[in-house]
Amino acid sequence: MIFFASAVPAENFPVVVVNATANPPLSLSRNVLGAIFGMRLRKWSDGVPIKVYVLPDDDPTHIAFSKSVLKVFPYQLRSAWDRLVFSGTGEEPIMLKSEQQMRSVVGSTPGAIGYLSRSMIDDSVKEIPEN
Repeated sequence: MIFFASAVPAENFPVVVVNATANPPLSLSRNVLGAIFGMRLRKWSDGVPIKVYVLPDDDPTHIAFSKSVLKVFPYQLRSAWDRLVFSGTGEEPIMLKSEQQMRSVVGSTPGAIGYLSRSMIDDSVKEIPEN
């Protein structure tokens, strides 16, 4: 059996990104990231609404992000989002089509959070390390 993380080159390893002008914490714990991407945490500490962006469930970067950063399978995220939507207690994140679109939208949206392959990061987004 091949270990998944070793199959992803470092430059393609997904990292959490926010708008470059944002003032988020210097790092976020896995629990906080899970709450954000699970759509349970809805505002940053300064009161700005969090806008969560994700890639399609079958996108390799989404799969790698779910497994390596959040430590859940993509179907578990989908199930949590579906429960929120179908129960009327929440909403799912905004789905984008590509990493290029993710970089553009997160880079231009206050309060936005998403993820990119490390090689996709530019000056419009800021990497937020996991602590």
